[in-house]
Amino acid sequence: MFRPDDTSAHTPAPGRLRRRATRLALPAVALLGLSLAGSPVAAETAEAAEEIPEAAAFEEYVAIGDSFTAGPLVVQQQAPLLGCMQSGANYPKMLAEQLGVGELVDVSCSGAVVEDLYEAQFDDQPPQLDALTPETDLVTIGIGGNDFGFADVLIECAKRSVISPGGNPCADYYGDELDQRIENLRGDISGVFDDVAERSPDATVMFVGYLQILPESGGCWPTVPISGGDVPYLDQAQLDLNAMLSEEAAAHGATFVDVLERGHDSCQPSDVRWVEGVIPENAAAPVHPNRAGMEATTAFVSEALQVPVP
Repeated sequence: MFRPDDTSAHTPAPGRLRRRATRLALPAVALLGLSLAGSPVAAETAEAAEEIPEAAAFEEYVAIGDSFTAGPLVVQQQAPLLGCMQSGANYPKMLAEQLGVGELVDVSCSGAVVEDLYEAQFDDQPPQLDALTPETDLVTIGIGGNDFGFADVLIECAKRSVISPGGNPCADYYGDELDQRIENLRGDISGVFDDVAERSPDATVMFVGYLQILPESGGCWPTVPISGGDVPYLDQAQLDLNAMLSEEAAAHGATFVDVLERGHDSCQPSDVRWVEGVIPENAAAPVHPNRAGMEATTAFVSEALQVPVP
């Protein structure tokens, strides 16, 4: 599930997206000012204009994460990071475009685990945390799903569903093990926050949770081959994982972005879902966010940053 530098003045470095910082223009307010000057409501209009927020101007944005950040097979892949299957239309790139950041360094990589933030995942892919600098002022993080092992869990549960489509063979097999996996991961996630803060002490840090994969109950076997009784069990495991990530974010002064909104799971119609099923109907890897999911995640992060969505 869950598992760019010395260049010319005219060629951006691989994996980096450069944008000039922009502010929200207020042409409508300016026109109103011209037409209402001297009128009884002119002062009120001017006061309202002062209250309209400006877009946050971040100079260096670093995106860290796994495939739910990289966006494998969503539209086109980013050439310098083909091994990471990083999309040119994932939420870090959408967010950078919207914010008008000075520079995006997107090092997200499909298949990444916490260890890959500290050690090279591929020979041509440095440790993700190496992208951070003292000048970095915005960081988004999306990690932990591969360490939890959601892909392997889903495969195991799918195999067991064949003998009991309406039962709960997966819950019987794993029991409380998934709860323990989440607790065992807590220390690693805490360490990530500490190391990000040490490398980029002035950065705004946003930890982005995981989009809903399964519905609360019922499911859609065999389209998504998870037994009916195991759907709420696995859904709760995802809720618990997101809850732990949220708790660690709060404990380290970071913001957790909850993107799990009901009604967009892999069992929904193709024009509604944000995460694809085992056989994707939209451009995306199986059981991964599609373009709509990336757009929704961008909106959630923008809202958390208090940046208006165009």
